[in-house]
Amino acid sequence: MHDQVKARSRREIPAVGKVLDALGHYDFPRPVIIDLVRRELATIRAKSEIPEFESIVDSVRRSLANLHATRLQPVINGTGIVIHTNLGRAPLAPEAIHALKQIGSAYSNLEYDLVTGERGRRGAYIENALALLCEAESATVVNNCAAALILIVHYFTRADGRGEDAPTRSEVVISRGEMVQIGGGFRIGEIIEAAGAKVRDVGATNKTTLNDYAKAVGQNTALILKVHRSNFFMSGFVESPSSTALAGLARKKRIPLIEDLGSGAIFPTERLGLAEHEPTPAEALKDGASLVCFSGDKLFGGPQAGIIAGKKRFVAALKREPLFRALRCDKLVFAALQATVDLHLDQSGGIPAIALLQVSEDELRARAAAIVDRLERVPVRIAIGCGAVKVGGGTLPKSTMSSVTIDIVPQNCSLADFAARLRASNPPVIGYIANARFKLDLRTIFPHQDEPVVAALRAACANTI
Repeated sequence: MHDQVKARSRREIPAVGKVLDALGHYDFPRPVIIDLVRRELATIRAKSEIPEFESIVDSVRRSLANLHATRLQPVINGTGIVIHTNLGRAPLAPEAIHALKQIGSAYSNLEYDLVTGERGRRGAYIENALALLCEAESATVVNNCAAALILIVHYFTRADGRGEDAPTRSEVVISRGEMVQIGGGFRIGEIIEAAGAKVRDVGATNKTTLNDYAKAVGQNTALILKVHRSNFFMSGFVESPSSTALAGLARKKRIPLIEDLGSGAIFPTERLGLAEHEPTPAEALKDGASLVCFSGDKLFGGPQAGIIAGKKRFVAALKREPLFRALRCDKLVFAALQATVDLHLDQSGGIPAIALLQVSEDELRARAAAIVDRLERVPVRIAIGCGAVKVGGGTLPKSTMSSVTIDIVPQNCSLADFAARLRASNPPVIGYIANARFKLDLRTIFPHQDEPVVAALRAACANTI
């Protein structure tokens, strides 16, 4: 009898086609929708009781909504974090977008020499321009800064990196105070070990002297690595040797000094009105580093890339490594990076992340007043507030910049529910909750996004009634 009831229940599970007809149109490829419906029905089939048909359709709709939220799409960043890793880091300049469209929609001379008509060198112009910008002998590009560090460590910890008869050197000397953890839980030490090297950490967390480095360098030392603490800072009883001092030690020991700068600051960050100084590639190389590496999508303002600059013989050797091909960039990265490098060389501005940091508070306050006026009859408490913007992206951890926010207190739902409704808008609007208010920071919202922000707030507030 039980088996008969169970069989009858299973017969009540609707066919895939019936569910598809009830769903109507969705902005997904049809095979994706069919696959999701089949998985939902398989889950139901394993249950002892079969829901009503409408409940099944509603469940599929929720799953489709969740799936849609995972698709890569533009969002409005009201978090007050300019270089937001979770939101794609630095927005690209219009010139970079134009370059992406031109190169991505047609064939290009990626590896074709237009002068000789033969195979050419990938990234020749970009490498020359980056070397000029960094005041380096040479430069090259891989797909991110972690890849740049892996390539560098991999090369210097191989015997043939210093000649066939040279002994294998596997150790990388680094201060304990620079064993940082970067985004996604990755740690510098783990990245070094992934390249096949051994970590020789020296000093204490808060205090590392030049003598600590000197005592650690031996026959097995491949390089000294200095990592800029770009996503945290230490104060109080702290000490670390200067890059110049480390470079002197490295020359004496006949090993390279490598600096991972991370942030990609090309000009003095004091120009942004920030007291904190972010070291530039030119400064590090002038102080004696053999190579530096940094990110292309942070303060540099370009696409994700790992830029390496420094001594010509080392850069040339890195490019001969088989690993280099696995880490190289594609035509779209080169296109966007080329446009970004040109903007830096022209010193004409145009880097969106930098421009956001330079907007005056008066301009932000005028935009805030216009937004509040347009929401005057919306049934929520809304006001103009204050914010403290962070550069983000693992850069300038001590620095904040004053800003202007839109502060909202919904009447008939929680702050968390209100935030969820804005995330579900089109485009999604991302803010933060502080001081019992939902806040949108205008410094990280572009002026052309004010209109969709107003529309999203109206819709979210209407749903609270």
